[in-house]
Amino acid sequence: MEESPILEMIGVTKRFPGVLALDDVTFEVRPGTVHALMGENGAGKSTLMKCLFGIYRMDEGRIVLKGEECRFNKAADAMRAGVSMIHQELSNVPERSVAQNLWLGREPLNAMGLINHRKMSQDTKSLLEGLNFNFDPDARMSSLSISQQQACEIARAVSYNASIVVMDEPTSSLTENEVAHLFEIIKSLRSRGVAIIYISHKMEEIFRIADIVTVMRDGRVIGTYPIGEMDSNKLISLMVGRDTTHRFPPVESEIGEVCLEVRGLTSANPRSFKDISFTLRRGEILGVGGLVGAQRTELVETIFGIREAAEGQIVIKGKPLKKASPRNAIQAGIGFVTEDRRSTGIFPLLNITVNTAIPSLGNYLNRAGLLNHRLLTGAAENQNRQLRTKTPSMTTLIQNLSGGNQQKVILSRWLMTTPDILIMDEPTRGIDVGAKYEIYTIMAELVKQGKAIIMISSEMPELIGMSHRILVLCAGRLTGTLEKENANQEEIMRCATQFS
Repeated sequence: MEESPILEMIGVTKRFPGVLALDDVTFEVRPGTVHALMGENGAGKSTLMKCLFGIYRMDEGRIVLKGEECRFNKAADAMRAGVSMIHQELSNVPERSVAQNLWLGREPLNAMGLINHRKMSQDTKSLLEGLNFNFDPDARMSSLSISQQQACEIARAVSYNASIVVMDEPTSSLTENEVAHLFEIIKSLRSRGVAIIYISHKMEEIFRIADIVTVMRDGRVIGTYPIGEMDSNKLISLMVGRDTTHRFPPVESEIGEVCLEVRGLTSANPRSFKDISFTLRRGEILGVGGLVGAQRTELVETIFGIREAAEGQIVIKGKPLKKASPRNAIQAGIGFVTEDRRSTGIFPLLNITVNTAIPSLGNYLNRAGLLNHRLLTGAAENQNRQLRTKTPSMTTLIQNLSGGNQQKVILSRWLMTTPDILIMDEPTRGIDVGAKYEIYTIMAELVKQGKAIIMISSEMPELIGMSHRILVLCAGRLTGTLEKENANQEEIMRCATQFS
């Protein structure tokens, strides 16, 4: 007999001014299962989970946990009831220790009512060892890598002995080995009867780890299915509401002359890349593949002038770049969409107009050297309109947009500088399949206009589907250059795991 649900959310409705975010949503989860929650950005997934945690108050609906109706007024209430959550965005206290972060607000006390630091450190050590996490409980959080900080978020969720754990994009900052480790933890939790609600845009993860998948679209549940009844095309079609047999648009551009040449480029950091040479042509999308640690980001940041080179030459449109710096790169016609949209891409507390116009401000000065706000605002609005950025207005703070629309604003930013070369580091990371297709379409249109793109991607289908050629790096060395007709996942992986 099928086990009863451990969680039921029944008829949940949530309204914001002018927006029906959740429309009569019913969602249930059974113990000992991994239940994937899928949908485009803005489909309502996060809003539904925030209603569960008491971060948002439902306008209508009921929550039944372990057979009893309940409603949480804050996240602490949910955690005490056995519902824990691993957030995509890290929420730690950087200057406190691992142990202090894990037990924040529930520190063990001694007989005098003071924090028992020794017990807290010992409990943390036991918890981390049980999860096979190898770092010091007394280490300062800011000294850890992003993936180790993400591991602390996982440890904190497990520490509540939760019966339900919500994981929101938990692998976004993890290496492949760490992802495999996380999946082992998930299997262990599942075997103990813990229910996992797993939110991810990574299709391969869903088919690898999930038992059940619920698809949401426009604030409604489209359906719930056993994962065995799904394939990627069917799942994507349910998410976006249209046929997506063709995941990538045709890239029809005329390959022109060389616009960028990199000759023997070596990083000033001896542990980074060495002796990299390649060319980029007008109308070309040059993919860059490789595993974590391949030094792909370090390479393009050096080309853009963020990092220092020890040797080598960068030639743009036949002219050597005498001094590498972001300012000189922009003036030479290069734009750079960075990998980490949150940390190095957007200015979250500034509006869309300012975020779009920042590198172009010098082009909108009047004779007195002051900004012509009317022209600036008009240009920013026009550029975002061309990319179909969805926003209530140009004065909206960029942090309030979905990931896909934030990415469009960043693209608009660089297109306002009229670049000939656009470097895009993981351009579709953390955005849904519908927004991905829109980004791909923009890229195809740009190269059709004669612009050139360098695209770093960790998703092999994306590399193969969008690139004319693919460079593959391994441990800072160029180990392969693949033409589109010769590129496949096996060959890319071969180059990414060994020196040529």
